[in-house]
Amino acid sequence: MSENNIRAAVKMSNGVGIPALGLGVWRVENEQELLTSCKAALDAGYRHVDTAAIYGNEDMVGRAIADYGNRKDIFITTKLWNTDHANAEAAFELSLKKLQTDYVDLYLIHWPSPKNGNYVAAWKSLVEIYKSGRAKAIGVSNFHKHHIEEVSGATGVVPHMNQVERHPLLQQKELAEYCDSVGIAKTAYSPLGSGRLSELAPKVQPLADKHGKTVAQVILRWHYQTGWVLIPKSVNPARVLENSQFFDFELDGADMAAMATIDSGTRFLPDPDKADF
Repeated sequence: MSENNIRAAVKMSNGVGIPALGLGVWRVENEQELLTSCKAALDAGYRHVDTAAIYGNEDMVGRAIADYGNRKDIFITTKLWNTDHANAEAAFELSLKKLQTDYVDLYLIHWPSPKNGNYVAAWKSLVEIYKSGRAKAIGVSNFHKHHIEEVSGATGVVPHMNQVERHPLLQQKELAEYCDSVGIAKTAYSPLGSGRLSELAPKVQPLADKHGKTVAQVILRWHYQTGWVLIPKSVNPARVLENSQFFDFELDGADMAAMATIDSGTRFLPDPDKADF
């Protein structure tokens, strides 16, 4: 991490820094909610917005950034959807148009989608997009180790990022160790448990009480201290602000050990090897 505040960034293997805290916009389909959420995030100091073609809101994100931010100061992540693996170039250009930009900071393959069998071809397209400069970094999402090894082996290009479901109940320790060993940065989506914060609260509340913080802030701090980029989603401006306020305290060794005991391997999203979409 570059610094211990909202400007903190994780350096990817190609030298591009990605802000450690981003705003997720999955399932935000109401434009006013999205605009309000983005404005609250940018006002709070966020510099990273994470969207995807399948979310159906890239155009809204583009308008929000045009209205409330300066494009060159904001890191935009978007993703290639499964049905476009064979048409990545056209899909990418459509994303650029909707986002009102001529480049994105990070472009990801959203899922390996093994039933479609095209993720290696999709990765080859992303490599070409990266070489063209229209994506400052490229990566994958929801990829297991064997998916990463396949695309890396086919192209000689290792993804700069792997974005996966990660929260205290699914800590992804082995995958994280693998990514670290080959220089892949890591982003946690659903970092607060995909709307199931109440299930985590009883186990994390003692740490929240100890530090005078909320359960969410303790969990987000844990992600940050374990070296992950995190993209919590909220359309509530107060919660967007709360989610950014984890830089002013530190979990100690005992706290981190306590967090490690919560891991149960519980997924709330499909296993990438079994996803049938």
